[in-house]
Amino acid sequence: MKILITGSNGQVGSCLVNRLQQKPEIEFLALTRQELDITDPVQVDAIVKQFTPDVIINAAAYTAVDKAEQDVELCYAINRDGPRFLAAAAHKNGAILLHISTDYVFSGDKQGLYNEEDPVAPQGVYGESKLAGELAIAKECPRHIILRTAWVFGEHGNNFVKTMLRLAKTRDTLGVVADQFGGPTYAGDIANALIVMANALNVGNKEYGVYHFSGLPHVNWHQFAVDIFTQAKSQGIIDRQIRVNAITSEQYPTPAKRPTNSKLSCQKIEQIFGIMPSDWLTALTHLNQW
Repeated sequence: MKILITGSNGQVGSCLVNRLQQKPEIEFLALTRQELDITDPVQVDAIVKQFTPDVIINAAAYTAVDKAEQDVELCYAINRDGPRFLAAAAHKNGAILLHISTDYVFSGDKQGLYNEEDPVAPQGVYGESKLAGELAIAKECPRHIILRTAWVFGEHGNNFVKTMLRLAKTRDTLGVVADQFGGPTYAGDIANALIVMANALNVGNKEYGVYHFSGLPHVNWHQFAVDIFTQAKSQGIIDRQIRVNAITSEQYPTPAKRPTNSKLSCQKIEQIFGIMPSDWLTALTHLNQW
């Protein structure tokens, strides 16, 4: 199997590279944004035609949620147009496309877990652009997987865990939002899930379409922060207890509205691919290896 990875220096892309390096039976080409600009259809066509992948994994995305409210054109170019070009090239060359999407396609107002068939209603530019990307892929490439995930963290790139650890160096007390709920998701677990799906789809015995993948247990950001600091202290990364005060979203206003409920049901991916939710608590026990 040959896999083309876009956005290979991001959170998930870096984990994909690390894991595929341990799988000699898979030939892969991993390209950063500097090496492949997915918003350039000529570049995309040339790379896909030259490498002839069986599977394309798009790990490239514009993820600066607040900045997106002003940076609309670039956000849509990366999150809608890039996936459309990749999907068209995949279809033309007989490849399967795996694409990472987000909980932000939902309003966040539902009670309970969001499943793949729930109505979408993004509340900001980032979510709207990611939904536009989903729709473009579905139109251009029948053989696709859209993998929605949430609250991604890992060794690479910027994320909530790294922000908390950075703040802990200079602060003894933090206020963290406690009225937004979701499932933290370790980037390495997303990479593993994508590889499992790619293998299964490549032999032709699984279903295409939309899947949800995130972590359990579901928590709010405040509890996530508490767990991060507990693990960091036990691993000697910080030398004191950080006090975490629970605050409301109103007390921490942001340019883009965050979903109150980002809890995704992972039942479908478990049933069809045998992939279990991300065990983010275990992932936090390895912070000292970052």
